[in-house]
Amino acid sequence: MPEGDTVWRTAHHLHEVLAGRDLVTFDLRVPDFATSDLTGHRVDEVVSRGKHLLTRIGSFTLHTHLKMEGAWHVQPRGAGWRRPAHSARAVLETTEHQAIGYSLGVVELVPRDAEDTVVGHLGPDLLGPDWDAAEAVRRLRTDPTRPVFLALLDQRNLAGLGNEYVNELLFTAGLAPTRPVSDVPDLPRLVARGRQMLDVNKARVERSFTGSTRPGQERWVYSRERRPCRRCGTRISQGSLGDDPVRQRNTFWCPHCQT
Repeated sequence: MPEGDTVWRTAHHLHEVLAGRDLVTFDLRVPDFATSDLTGHRVDEVVSRGKHLLTRIGSFTLHTHLKMEGAWHVQPRGAGWRRPAHSARAVLETTEHQAIGYSLGVVELVPRDAEDTVVGHLGPDLLGPDWDAAEAVRRLRTDPTRPVFLALLDQRNLAGLGNEYVNELLFTAGLAPTRPVSDVPDLPRLVARGRQMLDVNKARVERSFTGSTRPGQERWVYSRERRPCRRCGTRISQGSLGDDPVRQRNTFWCPHCQT
């Protein structure tokens, strides 16, 4: 599941092969931008902003979001594609490499000085140079009765945490997903721990929250419903929470360890 660490790592790989190089192919396969052509333009940089990717090319920014199914693949130019061509939404090529964005949830080209129109709503980026822990805590506290699970998922408060991270973070903090923000004993510490989790995992493909990278042992609660808690043996519970009845997010918690 693409979360802040995955997007940070994707930006890092794209930057390595694209930054400072001229594009020999620029192909956006979405209706609104299908005629856009930045062939011959130089890529300045690729950066992540929470779960968003910003590829800065001259006076323009290519804004993409992986959503649930998206992925960028980087490979030598001319190599066979690893997914069906019909799922490609963006193709960027230099003389040596090609970067192909498959099944991207968002693809749009905006003027670089208008980036705020696509990412300006986001809170401080947990893995970004603009990280501001105090501002993140302040934003979380603006809605004190909101369940902490939903508050942490809200990218307007802090950018980068997704469902898997928030479930694991709340277990390590001993907090039930439904605990109101106002009842969290040490909100700054919770935020700091979330950032640490992302930072530890950002450079590796397989995430681990328990300290073990052995298959099946990486998580405390996420997707472990009805299995015994690794700490106390109580069966892990599963539920759902959401501000919108139609858009509910899966929650996993230990009824004994999380109160």
